[in-house]
Amino acid sequence: MIRIDGQQYWLYAAVDPGSNELLHTKLEPTRTNALAEMFFGELREKHDVDDAVFLVDGATPLKEACRRHGLDFTYERHGNRNSVERVFREVKRRTDSFSNSFSHVDPATADDWLRSFAFAWNRLI
Repeated sequence: MIRIDGQQYWLYAAVDPGSNELLHTKLEPTRTNALAEMFFGELREKHDVDDAVFLVDGATPLKEACRRHGLDFTYERHGNRNSVERVFREVKRRTDSFSNSFSHVDPATADDWLRSFAFAWNRLI
């Protein structure tokens, strides 16, 4: 979750645990089935992920979106999530430099910044 002018926005992100590459990011004001389905649709347009197994958190929309797209997924509450969690910790660390808040910024600008961060991250790993 990222705050923009005091409002919560959810970061949808797909990370390749083998390379730590951020495959796709999207910042949304809510977590819904429709938004999760759109996220996975956009991800599938950009990357061949049909044989991937997605590690999802407890969010029902993510599980439902995987089912509707015919994608395999696993939910691990405490399992081996280290690789992906490291990437999310780095995103959090970078946004913490803004106090985990983008002040007086349009949500689309924050979304652009996150996509730019993902591009730079992928070049550095």
